[in-house]
Amino acid sequence: MPNFLEDIVAQLKRADSRVVLREIHGEEFVSVSGRELLEQVQRVRAHLRGKGLQPGERCALLAANSARWVAFNLALLAEGIIIVPLYARQAPAELAAMMKDCVPRFLFASDRALGEPVAKALPPQWSTAGRLILFDEVLEEVASPDAPPEEPNPRADADLVTIIYTSGTSGEPKGVCLNVGNVTHMLGCTRERLDVLMGATHEPDRVFHYGPFSFAASWIFLLTCLSRESVLTLSTDLAKLADEMRIASPHYFLNVPTLLERVRRGVEEAMSKRAAPIRSLYGKAREAWLRKHVGRGRAADAFWLGLGRRFIFSKIKQRFGPNIRALICGSAPLAPETQQFFLMLGIPVLQAYGLTETTAICTLDDPRVPVEPGYVGTVVNGVEMKVGENEEIVVRGPNIFPGYWNRPEETARVLEDGWFRTGDQGEVNASGNWRIIGRIKNLIVLNSGHNIAPEPIEEKLARLLPNAQHVVVVGNGRGFLCALVTGAVASAAVESALATVNVELPHYRQIRNFAVLTENLTPESGLLTVMGKLRREAISARFAKEISAMYAEALESKSAAGSQA
Repeated sequence: MPNFLEDIVAQLKRADSRVVLREIHGEEFVSVSGRELLEQVQRVRAHLRGKGLQPGERCALLAANSARWVAFNLALLAEGIIIVPLYARQAPAELAAMMKDCVPRFLFASDRALGEPVAKALPPQWSTAGRLILFDEVLEEVASPDAPPEEPNPRADADLVTIIYTSGTSGEPKGVCLNVGNVTHMLGCTRERLDVLMGATHEPDRVFHYGPFSFAASWIFLLTCLSRESVLTLSTDLAKLADEMRIASPHYFLNVPTLLERVRRGVEEAMSKRAAPIRSLYGKAREAWLRKHVGRGRAADAFWLGLGRRFIFSKIKQRFGPNIRALICGSAPLAPETQQFFLMLGIPVLQAYGLTETTAICTLDDPRVPVEPGYVGTVVNGVEMKVGENEEIVVRGPNIFPGYWNRPEETARVLEDGWFRTGDQGEVNASGNWRIIGRIKNLIVLNSGHNIAPEPIEEKLARLLPNAQHVVVVGNGRGFLCALVTGAVASAAVESALATVNVELPHYRQIRNFAVLTENLTPESGLLTVMGKLRREAISARFAKEISAMYAEALESKSAAGSQA
């Protein structure tokens, strides 16, 4: 049975003159055929051999998404080199720390402006002379008369193919090692679900992509597209995503919740400014959809829903192009309201769940089954999932990573008898659909002994505060919960949201006070990971003064209320 890389090379050979990759530049495409991509791969492989690189050595790859990134990625894989993909927008000091950990022999970068700051951040003993190599330097070399074969070097399933550094919500990032067997199995799973989505078709899949290839989910998505008959269109300007999406006209593409929730809020805000008849129709059609979705439809709902679909929903859907069949979403929980919004438009959102350590995916919605908002789908083929102690999700299967780079103790802590401890709390329903509750290490333990997952409370408040950038629940070791809110949010709006949420919660999970912060949380400030997840310990340390003041105020109010009584 061929491995994933042999499958990809065979697919590119079959593609020959057909376009497999496109970059969007304004209104134009820069396209690469299967044959042209393989020719670039051969040029890079010849350079790697000229440098004396041996299978099992490590090389770092630093660039924004591009066809050239793909060529270097495939060439390194074909030569048996372990790829260390680096995020082009991450701080140079953080990238240098990753390089010090795994010590790659070379750093391949798209340009000097990107590569040199990382090289300069390395310690003096890590000599950079000749170790920073630019893409153009390689691709513009005179072709070697002794070109390597198109077939990749033979690989065993246990051979490492990449070290992907997790962003880490606390502590230093860890290098997650993935091997040939991990990736081969996972691509079989992703292809199977996409086959179901696309059904019988006589044209290549049209796919759009904007997420950095340095992230595990994006990398697996890239390799999946290359192993299928696809045309993968790459975004080159995040500020123009809406235009690029329209130009790409995809059948499907991978998303993060932030983008989809931004689309929903943008539509709802735009509708609030339209003429009264349009606002009224949108409101009635949306209410009709929601009633139908929960099985409480009324006689007139079909009429309003039909009008809404014809005059409003279909026009919103057109923003994704005429070919859209589904959106795929992962990396964080998607608000159920957002998933229902896209279902209302006629675009199912297929949710996925996984970690870098699980080769990006454990579950994915089955396109044959109606999606359940708030759930992340069923387990993919060959993978086992169950709920362990403290409702922790544990996973076993050929997708589980062999370990962290140079961290045997960390590896032993999360791998036990073949089961990987995800650190996520979850539950599964009778249909086999999984729901993610929160992170175990994020649990807030009050001094009363109550254990509280902050994420569900934060999500409820965020949905009621569309202008909030982040909501962070705090209270570890204290007597009650409070919340930090960032963004252009009025205190009155927060008070109203708390009143709505608190009434549904038991006393120990209610938010007793809050503070609106003027400082935004960003990866650059060290308060978010590069994936946008909260670094809770760093947030608590940065805003220790504000948190103490918030608790003092709440206790003073409680004391005053007691004395009046």
